[in-house]
Amino acid sequence: MKFLKSVKAEMKQVTWPSKKQLRKDTLVVIETSIIFGLMFFVMDTAIQTVFDLILK
Repeated sequence: MKFLKSVKAEMKQVTWPSKKQLRKDTLVVIETSIIFGLMFFVMDTAIQTVFDLILK
């Protein structure tokens, strides 16, 4: 029971983000994921093209 009381006390100290901040952070994560996905796609396509040229 001591553990659960400690958890409850810790959860009261947590500062949760506002809806505006949460939305902003979520958009940053989505944008970053899209950018990295596109970057990996371009790099993979370029490397594949180079290997195709070398092996032909």
